Amino acid sequence: MSTNNAIIGTAGHVDHGKTLLIKALTGMETDRLAEEKKRGITIELGFAYLTLQNGEKAGIVDVPGHEKFVRNMLAGAGSIDLAMLVVAADEGIMPQTREHLTILKTLDIKRGLVALNKVDLVDEDWLAMVTLDIEEELRGSFLEIAPILPVSAYSGQGVDALRQTIFDMLAQSPPKKLDTPFRLPIDRVFTMGGFGTVVTGTLIEGRLALGQDVTVYPSGLATKARRIHVHGDETDIAVAGQRVAVNLAGLKVSDITKGDLAAQPQSLENSRLLDVAIEIDTNCLREIRHNSRLHLYHGTADMLCSLTLFDKDMLTGGDRAYAQLRLASPLAAKHGDHFVLRFYSPVETVGGGIILDATAKRAKREPEAAKRLETKENGSLNERILTIFAERSSDFPNIEQIKQRYFQDEDYDNALSQLAAEGLLIVADSMALHISYVNELGKRVRNILTKYHKENPLHEGIALAELCTRILPHVSRGTAESALQCLVQMGLVRRNGQTVANADFVAKANDGHKKIADKILSIYEEARFAPPSLDEMTTNFDREKKVFAQVFESLIKSGDIIALTPQIHVRRETYDEAMLLFEGLAIAKNEVLLADFRDAINTSRKYALAFLEHFDKKNITKKVGEGRILLSKKINS
Repeated sequence: MSTNNAIIGTAGHVDHGKTLLIKALTGMETDRLAEEKKRGITIELGFAYLTLQNGEKAGIVDVPGHEKFVRNMLAGAGSIDLAMLVVAADEGIMPQTREHLTILKTLDIKRGLVALNKVDLVDEDWLAMVTLDIEEELRGSFLEIAPILPVSAYSGQGVDALRQTIFDMLAQSPPKKLDTPFRLPIDRVFTMGGFGTVVTGTLIEGRLALGQDVTVYPSGLATKARRIHVHGDETDIAVAGQRVAVNLAGLKVSDITKGDLAAQPQSLENSRLLDVAIEIDTNCLREIRHNSRLHLYHGTADMLCSLTLFDKDMLTGGDRAYAQLRLASPLAAKHGDHFVLRFYSPVETVGGGIILDATAKRAKREPEAAKRLETKENGSLNERILTIFAERSSDFPNIEQIKQRYFQDEDYDNALSQLAAEGLLIVADSMALHISYVNELGKRVRNILTKYHKENPLHEGIALAELCTRILPHVSRGTAESALQCLVQMGLVRRNGQTVANADFVAKANDGHKKIADKILSIYEEARFAPPSLDEMTTNFDREKKVFAQVFESLIKSGDIIALTPQIHVRRETYDEAMLLFEGLAIAKNEVLLADFRDAINTSRKYALAFLEHFDKKNITKKVGEGRILLSKKINS
């Protein structure tokens, strides 16, 4: 890979020489604030770059070492690929050294080295003793086998060897995730003359191109990348692992805060609830109880949260548990992200963990909830997929969205196909539902349909639109139809066009229905070409209005009655007779006038016109001037 796609990050106690060492390595001053220069300590994150042997550049993040500014250190630590722990030879391991190590471990930083600084201030015996102390302190940590390099930022001793070691380690950096939606945690926001609002951060995933659409989370503000700079050089594209400055079009500085996230539109979802696995640092001497208030640090964001423990009442140093974090503010995170937790007061690091579900569902406090989270972390791919869909089926999850947010780097498509073949997931269109939810939804739908069929035994089924509204009023029509299609695939219901029925339902008339149908047909047979209006017909069945409506509708669906207009209906035999009479007139006169047809069927102009306009709609006749011509002799109502 290209070695400039990696970030070097400092760590260590205040006044151990981190900033001066960066200057010795790069020639660049990372302290920007007047207060930093006056006090001689780093307060805010500082940034530089190291020019590599091939001319490329690797970013460097200089973090504050003072305990008061650990929150600022955390904002930069999450993007580190290679940690440079700086320990002053004259002081050795100090409290903030240990806290920074805990933070790096919690954030799953895997590679690093130790710069044993200020060696010009101690003799060889002292240096050997401090080196042994450091080795002992690092035993069991990710830096256990890391090189310990004696240097002096002040005199320059060992700096070249340190630089070469960094070069060698960067050359072995693992590749970044480039084929994924980009994410840029924002650590600075400012205005630049002639440019407008600029944000900076480390691109942790994907590619950001000039002109690309950008969403700022959690606010949801939409913008575009108007200009992009990497290490001060303007470019058309930035990639994961680079320090980036982006000019965001159309936004004010007040629209964005440090801790926000710039990301690809619709690639993330805000949440106030996280499923997590947390681990308490072994050096933590305090108890962390259920419902404790804590500080959460994720990316460059920090916020208050409360801890829900499922199967324990408290945690102590070295404990690991599955839990939920309920956030005071919305957060746009991803499955697999790491985070740090600190006490609410006094503020000191507790530990941290990994996000198992960034948009979790509120769970009851019970051991079963902890088991579900254990499956999310350690289960097989199929088990994890089933767990996610079991929790999310009531949200009617999109198959591709679940893949993007949980299983992007795994063989998700094949696993999904296998689960569908086994009947554990039911797939319809772009949706997949867990079998348990499909069965639950099926019971509700079948109860509605059973009642409907009892009340409407002649209907082929309930209207699809009505059923969608009744069973799933809170989702879109398309989503509801896909969910119902899952029931169809299970054989729980039957869909015929725009109607839905229970799979075993057969429309069947009883003696009462047949009696009313015979009466309706008799009335229309007698009336022939001058039938009563629908309203008039209805008055004949005042005591049986509901049954009449069902029977009348069934007669129309069967074709025994034809609706010329919403109010004018005739028997099929009458309609066919009228058609034959028109054909006879058309043969004799070619062009048939309304009056001719009216006289032929011996009725009023109103009814004759209703017949003719219906013929026109069916493309049997066509109006030409004052008359009509015959287009087809086929009677097709």
